[in-house]
Amino acid sequence: MNFDDFETKNQGMQELYEISIQRIARANSTVLIQGESGTGKERMAGLLHHHSQRNGAPFIKVNCAALPEGVLESELFGHEKGAFTGAVNRRIGRFEAAHTGTIFLDEIGDLTQLVQAKLLRVLQEREFERVGGMETISVDVRVIAATNRRLEREVEAGNFREDLYYRLNVIKIDVPPLRDRHEDIPLLIERFLDKYCHQNHRQRLTFETQTMAILQQFDWPGNVRELENLIERLTVLAKNDVIYSNDLPPEILNHIPTKSPLMPPSDQTLRDARADFERNYIEQTLALCQGNVTATSEKLGIARKNLQGKIQRYGIEVNRFRGQQTDTEA
Repeated sequence: MNFDDFETKNQGMQELYEISIQRIARANSTVLIQGESGTGKERMAGLLHHHSQRNGAPFIKVNCAALPEGVLESELFGHEKGAFTGAVNRRIGRFEAAHTGTIFLDEIGDLTQLVQAKLLRVLQEREFERVGGMETISVDVRVIAATNRRLEREVEAGNFREDLYYRLNVIKIDVPPLRDRHEDIPLLIERFLDKYCHQNHRQRLTFETQTMAILQQFDWPGNVRELENLIERLTVLAKNDVIYSNDLPPEILNHIPTKSPLMPPSDQTLRDARADFERNYIEQTLALCQGNVTATSEKLGIARKNLQGKIQRYGIEVNRFRGQQTDTEA
């Protein structure tokens, strides 16, 4: 997992990363990460471990929703030989394997009441017994838990132990959904293109400006994971190295907001609407790149010379995006 590419243009995310790295990561306190599916909770947990004093020790991940109760109990705490049918050997559990390191319990809201009770003891006493065993095992482990549920509501509904909730909720991190940080979509697309074009031995793809605008308007119910899956799919299936709107799947094209700038007023010709959109999008990208024409041309996926021509044609003043004197040769 690479932690050198945490770029974001969203102020809230920038503050979240700074606090996570500078304060939360260095502590030993239990952390509860909340957020919708696909927002990057596991990545956040990995970031905390990577920047902690435990980063030389194991980072053990457990998906609590993927295993039935009996199997999960054995996975977490281990078992002794003969503890149940099929237990032909002693097994070391994930907590034991994570000793001196970090254990990440994903989808903690799916734990059964029995496993919740056993986990509460580990958080309180830092000790447990393997399934079928009598020996008490002590561990030094930092616990990071994550869930896409609102645990306070699960407590009110009687589905989650209140005492366990407060043990987990020492430090809470809320990871925002992608729809609340649309400005990060181009950055994420660039990151995923780097990854999957290389992985799939594909020449670098670029996105036509209208296509990028559509992706920035989409609400991404599957969040970052859904966006990543789309980019991976395009690097495999796209016929051309430029991605146009008709290359996008129907579930995206059919849910463009009705107030989209792609839908021109009825008294505007198609040519005028396209010109307005192109000018506005170039200006938005110039603002993102702080007036750097070269960087803007790279993000737009067009030649720098072509971009200069469009800047002149639309009468765009590059100066105002940099806050200092410049020209289109910047």
